[in-house]
Amino acid sequence: MSNTSKILANRMTRLILVSTLLSAMMPLPAQLNTFPDLSYFKEQWQSAPHDVEIASVANLEDFVVDDKVELSLRAYLELVMSNHTDVQIQKLSVFESQNAIQSAFSPFDPNLTLNFNTNRSTNPSQDVLQGGSVVSSLRQNGGFSYRQTLQTGTNYQVSFTGVKNSSSSAFRTFNPSIQDSLQFSLTQPLLRNRGRGIQRIPILIAESRLDLTKAQVLQRVINIVAQAENLYWQVVSNRENLGVQRNNLELRRKFLERSQRELELGAISPLDIYQPEQNFATAQVGVTRARFRLQQAEDRVRRQIGADLHPDIRNLSLVLTESADPPVYVPTFEAEETIGKALRLRPEIEQRRRNLQIDDYSIKRNTNALRPDLSLTAAYSATGLGGNLFETSLLGGTAGNFIPGGVGDALDQLFQFRFPTYSMGLSLQLPVRNRRAAANLANSVISKKRNLFQLRSIEQEIRLAVLNAIAGVELSKAAMQQAAVALDFSRKRLDAEQKKYDLGVNTAFIVLDAQDDLVQSEADLLQESIGYRQAVVTLLQSTGELLQARGIRLSYD
Repeated sequence: MSNTSKILANRMTRLILVSTLLSAMMPLPAQLNTFPDLSYFKEQWQSAPHDVEIASVANLEDFVVDDKVELSLRAYLELVMSNHTDVQIQKLSVFESQNAIQSAFSPFDPNLTLNFNTNRSTNPSQDVLQGGSVVSSLRQNGGFSYRQTLQTGTNYQVSFTGVKNSSSSAFRTFNPSIQDSLQFSLTQPLLRNRGRGIQRIPILIAESRLDLTKAQVLQRVINIVAQAENLYWQVVSNRENLGVQRNNLELRRKFLERSQRELELGAISPLDIYQPEQNFATAQVGVTRARFRLQQAEDRVRRQIGADLHPDIRNLSLVLTESADPPVYVPTFEAEETIGKALRLRPEIEQRRRNLQIDDYSIKRNTNALRPDLSLTAAYSATGLGGNLFETSLLGGTAGNFIPGGVGDALDQLFQFRFPTYSMGLSLQLPVRNRRAAANLANSVISKKRNLFQLRSIEQEIRLAVLNAIAGVELSKAAMQQAAVALDFSRKRLDAEQKKYDLGVNTAFIVLDAQDDLVQSEADLLQESIGYRQAVVTLLQSTGELLQARGIRLSYD
């Protein structure tokens, strides 16, 4: 090789080494702290984070008015999202999946190894050629090695080694001798594991699992919000039912007082007073039961918003501002349009799609595992020698010239690449039969087929759930309208029967029966009105738009 060719080769080698070192120092996107940043050392030497705390319930004080907690439905759901323990637990799953993405980058993390060793020995001489009766020697070596796998599948290693040897032997030409070496090696897969498309599969799977986890969390949060809203309406229902029972008690009390006056005047028989007294006592029991059911429902609502954890708020009265009156506007839902919306928004559909995406990545990875393993290897190394040079005769008897030297001479020879070594090769691993990889590929295909069937099944279940929810809404709407008509007739009947009783046309029993019908009609209208609202919640839950309809945004801050 000519001198010009050698110079060009040396320059190209230097350029490759410098560019490789620069690329090695560039952090990967998923790395948080890299050497030699100060934050890197803080992270390496941080104490174990045993002291983990959770935030306390918040924003409850904003809704306290006159020693009462006043909550609209929107405010209540906002508190549920911020304070409900199960919502916070679900969000932690997303953080774990985010950490899994960072972990998936770990095969591309660079590794730097530093080493230093020293060894001193003193040995008796066994013959005259050892250069003295007693030979003392000192060997010191150190260096570093930097290794990294790139996202293309390329694995490279840069290492430097320095060795210093000194001895009392008279035959040593360099004493101490310093020998430095720089090695660069590279391995590139050509068939199996070649390219970013294969190397990044674990990262892509982790990203898909993050989306899968978010869809699962969304589904669970929708269920939590639906349950919380139903509990809200249950409190409203129990509150209004308590009012109905109190009204009933008042009617019974007035009729009992009238019957008592009639008994005093001799207008009725003493035997006729027992029925009003018994009805009044029954009405008192109804008020007590209604009050107890309201208290139980309020306790469940307090848990939903975390009020049971706040010592100053847990015992305050709840005032839910939403009305139980029948809604003025009652929308109509078209079946196919609503089903199409559900198929777009339901998180279960997104979960199956992400599973199918993961199956595709698994099929690609297992197909890659069936390929032969053909790798290209290349290596380059350079050495340099320095130290104090003693020019002696062959037998070491006469001392010659002394030329001082040191580390600088060794490094100068090293980085001038005057003593290079090159190597290149191919390595082929051809599996004659790879049953495990073939079985894994077959299982990946089966998994995708299973997820396709499950996707079809979920679509059928969603369609049926939406149809049932629409039927439930329509049924509740019709029942609510009929209950309103029945209440109107019950009021008219009670008024008529009361007038007849005043005229002496009918008996007290008929008036009491009319009062029972009125109380039952009021309770029926209340039940159907609350049932309609809960049926709408079920429909929004079945279409996956409950959070959107309630103005709730699920964030992971």
